[in-house]
Amino acid sequence: ATIVRGVLMLDYDLHCHSAYSDGTLTPAELVARAAGRGVQLLALTDHDELEGLAEARHAAELHGMYFIDGVEISVSWRKHTLHIVGLKIDPSYPPLVAGLQQVRSGRGARAQKMADELAKVGIGGVLEGAYRFTTNPNMIGRTHFARYLVESGQCKDVKSVFNRYLAQGKPGYVPHQWAALQDAIDWIKGSGGIAVLAHPGRYMVGRQSMGSKTMRELLAEFVELGGGALEVVTGSHTPAQYAEFARYAQEFNLRCSCGSDFHGPNESYRDMGRLPDLPLGCRPVWDDWKAAPVVKAV
Repeated sequence: ATIVRGVLMLDYDLHCHSAYSDGTLTPAELVARAAGRGVQLLALTDHDELEGLAEARHAAELHGMYFIDGVEISVSWRKHTLHIVGLKIDPSYPPLVAGLQQVRSGRGARAQKMADELAKVGIGGVLEGAYRFTTNPNMIGRTHFARYLVESGQCKDVKSVFNRYLAQGKPGYVPHQWAALQDAIDWIKGSGGIAVLAHPGRYMVGRQSMGSKTMRELLAEFVELGGGALEVVTGSHTPAQYAEFARYAQEFNLRCSCGSDFHGPNESYRDMGRLPDLPLGCRPVWDDWKAAPVVKAV
C-alpha cells in the first residue's frame, strides 16, 4: 500500500536521535518511546552515524512500526553549519559509509580544542566529563559537553549551556570543517535516499535567523545539487515557521518533511510523535513511498 498521511492516519516522525550520536536513549528505547506515543512510521537519523539502524529496525518490527533508514549529515556551507537528513538511505553504500567515517574523524580533535578553550575561562576537566556522557566516543560533540556542564553546576540546562558557552562567538565554540554540501547530497542520493534540509529555521547569523536572501541562495544551491525536501514541521519551528518554510518548499518545488528532532526526555524541543500536520499545499516527502508489509521479528 502507498503510505498516505491523513488517509491511513499514520503518525510520522522522520527525525530523531539515539545514543549512537547525541541522544540519550538506545535505539530500542527510542523506538519503544515512539511506539508508546503513537508513531507508526519512524526514521532514525543519528548525526554522521549509521550504527544504530539495525537495532532500531529490529525494535520497530517488534512494535509493528514502519521503519526508514536515515542519517543526519553535518555540512559546512559558507560560514554556516547545516544539517542534511538522508531518508531511505542504504546504510551499506560504500561512499556513504566512508564519507561519514571521514566526517566523524575530526570530532576528537575538536573536542580537545573545546576543552582547552573552556579551561581558559576557568572551567577545567571538561573533556573527561564530556566523554562520560558518550555511548559512542567517536561521536563526541557539543551536546555531551553541555550535559557535563549541567551536571557540574555551570548551567541549569543544556539550552543555557549552548547560549552561554557553546554557540558561535561563545568561549567554548570551536569552528569545524564538516562535509561539503555537494558530497552529503551525493552520498545520500547515491545510496538511493532523498536529501532533506533539516530545521531551516535554526540557521542563524549572530542572533538573527538566516535572512531570506541567504536562505533563497542556499535553497537554490541545494536544489541544483540534487536536494529533494525541506523539513517544514520540526520540533524547533514555530507555527509561523511551518507556514514560512511551506512557502519556500513550494517556491523551490521541494517536498516537505516532518520530525520531532527528539534527543531525550526533558532535553528536546518536543517529544516524539503527534506532530502537527504539514500545511496545506505541501507535497509530503513520503507521497510516493511504498510501504512494505510489516513483518514481526522473531
